[in-house]
Amino acid sequence: MARLTQADLVDLNKTFEQRTPQELIRWVQTTFGDRAAAISAMQKAGAVICHMLSTMKVSMKVLFVDTGVLFPETLETRDRIAKEYGLEIVTLRPEKSFEEQTRELGVLYLTPEGQKQCCHLRKVEPLLKVADQYDALIGSLRRSEGGRRSVCPILAVDPEMNCLRVNPLVNFSDEQLEQYIREHNVIVNPLHDQGYPTIGCNRCTTPVLPNEPKRAGRWRHLGPWSQYCGINPTDVDQDTSLAIDLPQELIDRILGRETDFVI
Repeated sequence: MARLTQADLVDLNKTFEQRTPQELIRWVQTTFGDRAAAISAMQKAGAVICHMLSTMKVSMKVLFVDTGVLFPETLETRDRIAKEYGLEIVTLRPEKSFEEQTRELGVLYLTPEGQKQCCHLRKVEPLLKVADQYDALIGSLRRSEGGRRSVCPILAVDPEMNCLRVNPLVNFSDEQLEQYIREHNVIVNPLHDQGYPTIGCNRCTTPVLPNEPKRAGRWRHLGPWSQYCGINPTDVDQDTSLAIDLPQELIDRILGRETDFVI
């Protein structure tokens, strides 16, 4: 195994800034093959990624973490996308039900530290169970979401999953996202039209007023310091020294040292 750091990706990230989402998805497919998957929470941007995979005929699994406390509309959106787009959606679940966790540990989401623990148990740990199956995960983060995501790179190392995170929609503005959804009649979670700009677990997500930030409805009861769940590493860390361990041959392909694929 060899080491790939975030600093190693600086030049490639600059090059990829000019690429379309479809070109970046195709690069992932060609570079990583069946060691790549997409990850989606079935929100707008994730639904767009699913639509692109379907229309591009990219044979790639989509990972979906069911925390056990999601809105019914989110699960229905997952099922519609799987059926109508012909995608293989792999649903990952926590080890314990929410009821079992509450009996053991109490109502964690009532405090900032408890919320982090709850999100790790119900979102991150299910994903970590399949970490050894993938070298790359396609996500749907966008800089226009603001906050830490405003500087989100296209390619980011994820040390906990030991894989490369790829965000093809990083340069999509809100207007571009909505235009793509309209033009392609993308299946979207109906909660988006009911005052929910972003959607997470039903215990920690509320509607948002027109004059509030988009993420004001996430962990509202904890205040503005609780903005992210930790499933996306770029939300919590921008350290360029972070690294992952991959086969040297794969790192060479990623960095374009030995490849006949050019976009």
